[in-house]
Amino acid sequence: MIHHRKLIDSFKYACWGIWFAFSNNQNLQIHLAVAVLVVVMSIVFRINAFEMGILGVIILLVIAAEMINTAIEEMVDLITNEHRQEAKIAKDVAAGMVLLTAVGSVIVGVLVFVPHIMRMFR
Repeated sequence: MIHHRKLIDSFKYACWGIWFAFSNNQNLQIHLAVAVLVVVMSIVFRINAFEMGILGVIILLVIAAEMINTAIEEMVDLITNEHRQEAKIAKDVAAGMVLLTAVGSVIVGVLVFVPHIMRMFR
Protein backbone atom coordinates (compact mmCIF):
# COMPACT_ATOMS: atom_id res chain seq x y z
CA MET A 1 0.00 0.00 0.00
CA ILE A 2 1.33 3.42 -0.97
CA HIS A 3 1.30 6.10 1.68
CA HIS A 4 0.38 9.15 -0.38
CA ARG A 5 1.17 11.63 2.39
CA LYS A 6 4.72 10.28 2.77
CA LEU A 7 5.22 10.44 -0.99
CA ILE A 8 3.94 14.01 -1.16
CA ASP A 9 6.13 14.96 1.81
CA SER A 10 9.16 13.38 0.09
CA PHE A 11 8.64 15.56 -2.97
CA LYS A 12 8.03 18.61 -0.79
CA TYR A 13 11.30 18.06 1.12
CA ALA A 14 13.22 17.44 -2.11
CA CYS A 15 11.86 20.64 -3.67
CA TRP A 16 12.74 22.58 -0.52
CA GLY A 17 16.27 21.13 -0.69
CA ILE A 18 16.65 22.24 -4.31
CA TRP A 19 15.34 25.71 -3.44
CA PHE A 20 17.66 25.97 -0.42
CA ALA A 21 20.68 24.87 -2.44
CA PHE A 22 20.07 27.35 -5.25
CA SER A 23 19.22 30.26 -2.95
CA ASN A 24 22.19 29.75 -0.62
CA ASN A 25 24.98 28.49 -2.88
CA GLN A 26 26.73 31.00 -5.12
CA ASN A 27 28.41 28.23 -7.12
CA LEU A 28 25.05 26.66 -7.94
CA GLN A 29 23.77 30.05 -9.08
CA ILE A 30 26.78 30.34 -11.39
CA HIS A 31 26.19 26.81 -12.73
CA LEU A 32 22.53 27.70 -13.34
CA ALA A 33 23.46 30.89 -15.20
CA VAL A 34 25.91 28.97 -17.39
CA ALA A 35 23.27 26.29 -17.99
CA VAL A 36 20.77 28.92 -19.14
CA LEU A 37 23.43 30.38 -21.46
CA VAL A 38 24.15 26.92 -22.89
CA VAL A 39 20.45 26.30 -23.52
CA VAL A 40 20.07 29.69 -25.23
CA MET A 41 23.16 29.06 -27.36
CA SER A 42 21.89 25.60 -28.28
CA ILE A 43 18.71 27.25 -29.59
CA VAL A 44 20.70 29.90 -31.48
CA PHE A 45 22.93 27.25 -33.08
CA ARG A 46 20.00 24.89 -33.64
CA ILE A 47 21.63 22.01 -31.80
CA ASN A 48 19.94 18.71 -32.65
CA ALA A 49 17.95 16.72 -30.12
CA PHE A 50 20.73 14.20 -29.47
CA GLU A 51 23.30 16.91 -28.75
CA MET A 52 20.78 18.78 -26.58
CA GLY A 53 20.16 15.57 -24.66
CA ILE A 54 23.89 15.20 -24.02
CA LEU A 55 24.14 18.84 -22.91
CA GLY A 56 21.10 18.37 -20.65
CA VAL A 57 22.60 15.32 -18.95
CA ILE A 58 25.92 17.12 -18.45
CA ILE A 59 24.16 20.18 -17.01
CA LEU A 60 22.26 17.97 -14.56
CA LEU A 61 25.45 16.11 -13.67
CA VAL A 62 27.31 19.32 -12.78
CA ILE A 63 24.36 20.67 -10.76
CA ALA A 64 23.93 17.34 -8.95
CA ALA A 65 27.67 17.21 -8.15
CA GLU A 66 27.52 20.74 -6.72
CA MET A 67 24.48 19.80 -4.60
CA ILE A 68 26.28 16.69 -3.29
CA ASN A 69 29.30 18.87 -2.52
CA THR A 70 27.07 21.29 -0.61
CA ALA A 71 25.47 18.45 1.36
CA ILE A 72 28.87 17.02 2.27
CA GLU A 73 30.21 20.41 3.35
CA GLU A 74 27.13 21.08 5.50
CA MET A 75 27.35 17.63 7.10
CA VAL A 76 31.07 17.96 7.80
CA ASP A 77 30.48 21.38 9.37
CA LEU A 78 27.71 19.91 11.51
CA ILE A 79 29.84 17.02 12.72
CA THR A 80 32.98 18.95 13.55
CA ASN A 81 33.92 22.56 14.20
CA GLU A 82 37.59 21.81 14.64
CA HIS A 83 40.07 21.65 11.78
CA ARG A 84 40.58 17.95 11.24
CA GLN A 85 42.42 16.35 8.35
CA GLU A 86 39.52 13.94 7.70
CA ALA A 87 37.06 16.84 7.38
CA LYS A 88 39.40 18.63 4.99
CA ILE A 89 39.78 15.50 2.87
CA ALA A 90 36.00 15.00 2.67
CA LYS A 91 35.47 18.61 1.58
CA ASP A 92 38.38 18.59 -0.86
CA VAL A 93 37.30 15.34 -2.51
CA ALA A 94 33.74 16.64 -2.89
CA ALA A 95 35.05 19.89 -4.40
CA GLY A 96 37.25 17.80 -6.72
CA MET A 97 34.14 15.95 -7.90
CA VAL A 98 32.56 19.25 -8.90
CA LEU A 99 35.75 20.38 -10.64
CA LEU A 100 35.94 17.14 -12.66
CA THR A 101 32.32 17.37 -13.77
CA ALA A 102 32.71 21.05 -14.65
CA VAL A 103 35.85 20.38 -16.73
CA GLY A 104 34.06 17.45 -18.39
CA SER A 105 31.12 19.71 -19.19
CA VAL A 106 33.43 22.23 -20.86
CA ILE A 107 34.95 19.46 -22.98
CA VAL A 108 31.49 18.22 -23.99
CA GLY A 109 30.39 21.80 -24.72
CA VAL A 110 33.41 22.33 -26.98
CA LEU A 111 32.77 19.05 -28.80
CA VAL A 112 29.11 19.96 -29.35
CA PHE A 113 29.41 23.66 -30.20
CA VAL A 114 32.67 23.93 -32.19
CA PRO A 115 31.32 22.15 -35.31
CA HIS A 116 28.28 24.48 -35.30
CA ILE A 117 30.47 27.56 -34.82
CA MET A 118 32.84 26.43 -37.62
CA ARG A 119 29.86 25.92 -39.93
CA MET A 120 28.97 29.59 -39.44
CA PHE A 121 32.32 30.67 -40.86
CA ARG A 122 32.13 28.56 -44.01
